[in-house]
Amino acid sequence: MLSHEQSQGVAIGQCDTYAWFSQRAWVEIDLMALSHNVQQLRQFLSPRTQLMAVVKADAYGHGAITVAQTALQSGASWLGVATVPEGIQLREAGIKAPILILGATHTPEQIYAIAHWELQPTLCSPKQALVFSNILEAINHSSPIPVHVKLDTGMSRLGTNWQQACEFVQLVQSLPLLKIASVYSHLATADSHDPTVMQLQHRRFQEAIAQIKALGIKPPCLHLANSAATLSDKQLHYNMVRAGLLIYGLYPATHLRSQIELKPVLQLRARVTQVKTIAAGTGVSYSHQFIAKQEMRIAVVGIGYADGVPRNLSNKIQVLIRGQRVQQIGTITMDQLMLDISALPDIQEGEVVTLLGQDGKQQISADDWANQLNTISWEILCGFKHRLPRLGVI
Repeated sequence: MLSHEQSQGVAIGQCDTYAWFSQRAWVEIDLMALSHNVQQLRQFLSPRTQLMAVVKADAYGHGAITVAQTALQSGASWLGVATVPEGIQLREAGIKAPILILGATHTPEQIYAIAHWELQPTLCSPKQALVFSNILEAINHSSPIPVHVKLDTGMSRLGTNWQQACEFVQLVQSLPLLKIASVYSHLATADSHDPTVMQLQHRRFQEAIAQIKALGIKPPCLHLANSAATLSDKQLHYNMVRAGLLIYGLYPATHLRSQIELKPVLQLRARVTQVKTIAAGTGVSYSHQFIAKQEMRIAVVGIGYADGVPRNLSNKIQVLIRGQRVQQIGTITMDQLMLDISALPDIQEGEVVTLLGQDGKQQISADDWANQLNTISWEILCGFKHRLPRLGVI
């Protein structure tokens, strides 16, 4: 892959009016890495198992439209979103692949939009199924819409209790304007070393499906595996897997790294906006949480917590300049942060700083930040705000 100074950047998403090289800070999206990850997953799965690319939350901050297009071109056949507007955004971009709305929907406006834009909703309860049926009748919808029946096998989030699966499926089957496209559930602990809970959920799912089939109802599609479960156990693959974090090149757990070779898709960069020398005893940034012990050369960088760099990382992280690690110092502010560049005395304004990604032989990942904050990489990726242009790097 080319260095960030050699790469060609193409603005994606809502930032197509910006020239990538003029930005104070930006997010780079490596579309070749994304394609690689999808292809690796496709090879990991049976040819009979479909791949859903989960692109909710603006594709985990990567840019939903471009990610969806690339994922579909690379081997995914379904897309997963959380909300109706996320699905509409993809349809307006000309994407025709089936789109599953993973979140709950129930208002007349949502249901009308689902029918109009040919989206596929999740049904979580008998009450929701009846609401869908009544509203579709009220708007004189002419043909049944595909729906996905969600069972709660232990997540205690969306879905009807797995023990009521038969009654739920029978109700949906009886409603002429609804057509069951799949039955699915979601796993709570697939990323754990201990598979006990995941196996319990799987047994519950199997029992529910067996009871549904005993009624003479055969769902056309079953799906259970998220990213972690996809790597954990191929028995969980069924007809489709729902991959989110994996397509973005990160692993849901360290013990799953050996299963597949992935490449991080997102890199976060910014520019040095000022370089100065400060005397020993000088405080840096708000509250002077850092005091220089000796004369120092510092760099101010045009990125801060309003862009998605967590303030709680203050004085904890390192960044990369010219392939070398340097320490961030002082409180991270809304739009800027400071670095100790004493070991690199010739750094100049305008130089590129890599906060996440690779520079030379050095690399910093979202996992590194997540570990320092005692959180997860999903939260880091979803935190980068939209005033940062998303740039497709080719």
